[in-house]
Amino acid sequence: MANRIPFFSNKHKICVICEGNEEYEYFKRLIFLGVWNNKYAISLVNAGGNGNIPARYQDRYQNGSYELVLVFCDTEKKPYEQYEDIKRKINEFHGVDNASDEVVIFGNPCTMQIISKHWTSKILKTPAKAVNAGLIKEYTKVDNYKGRADQINRIMEYITKENYLEMRKRVNELLLHDSIVGSTNFKRFIDFLEGEDVRWIENINNKLEM
Repeated sequence: MANRIPFFSNKHKICVICEGNEEYEYFKRLIFLGVWNNKYAISLVNAGGNGNIPARYQDRYQNGSYELVLVFCDTEKKPYEQYEDIKRKINEFHGVDNASDEVVIFGNPCTMQIISKHWTSKILKTPAKAVNAGLIKEYTKVDNYKGRADQINRIMEYITKENYLEMRKRVNELLLHDSIVGSTNFKRFIDFLEGEDVRWIENINNKLEM
């Protein structure tokens, strides 16, 4: 019996370390919808909490299976202690000041800031689920949102290729600085993942190795 010829993908392998269920399911939904360039093969890791992100990031980076490792997380609320700790540990791991600025995808104060832009331009002021539950129910019919797995899955059903385009426009209007409530750098990575030019991966890695 002949040996099976190994399969080598010509896609660019990217790993995204997701803070928790919201980030993981949201990225999974966008991958499922096929809104990004098929040059990229994106693998997801659910860190199960922001405290686990640095270790997961280092593990996947040192694994050598990916061309690039990214992080997708909340800033939470001021003074952003845990978020700043994630950035500090990534910077120390690479030995490069501001390395985290190249690889961390953030939503201030939370990832729902990005997800909600599929349906509305309203700015979320707090990560508190109790405060944001009314807005979530208005657009997804999910009542009393508490971040349960079943609730997140139902919300994802309301994310479509069509309102993805609306989200792109709306996040483009948000500020980029992670210390400002209502900000995100998601548009930067949308542009990368939609585009034909893959040199951004090498550019980021060069900055991590300076």
